[in-house]
Amino acid sequence: MSRTISSTVHPIQRCMAAPNPAAWWDGLVIEADGSTATLALLNGATIRLRIVGPAVDLAVGEPVAFHPVAELLSASAILTTARTA
Repeated sequence: MSRTISSTVHPIQRCMAAPNPAAWWDGLVIEADGSTATLALLNGATIRLRIVGPAVDLAVGEPVAFHPVAELLSASAILTTARTA
């Protein structure tokens, strides 16, 4: 699958995420407004993220993955920078 990478993703972020695929947190979007998103993680935790850069169209119920160290959010073939809010 081809993945679109937002202009906010720095090459170092990709380098940090690539060798450690187990660090990704999987979850579902429970709230989103374009600049922030709240995720229900599969481990039972809930986190709120601030989307950095262009708005990302996230739908409630959409599966996503977040890499907390690299600050990357993967959703619908989009990879963008997101930080805990």
